[in-house]
Amino acid sequence: MAVAVLAFTVYCVVDVVQTEEDKVRGLPKLVWLLVVLIVPLAGGLSWLIAGRARGILQPRPQTRPRGPRGPDDDPDFLRGI
Repeated sequence: MAVAVLAFTVYCVVDVVQTEEDKVRGLPKLVWLLVVLIVPLAGGLSWLIAGRARGILQPRPQTRPRGPRGPDDDPDFLRGI
């Protein structure tokens, strides 16, 4: 069990260090690092849940320009009716 906690702590420390400063949520990066090191299991879980940026929440780049999807969504078409 101790080896698993140590491996988890090392993973979280490396993740905190490699995460860009503007992607860190909640606390400053240095504070997250101290939390993960001082309280290994709870600090690591806190980092993963509340501290690091989630990929799901990042806006996806648009692949096509947004515009009217149908004739009833097109203001020019509606003006011509």
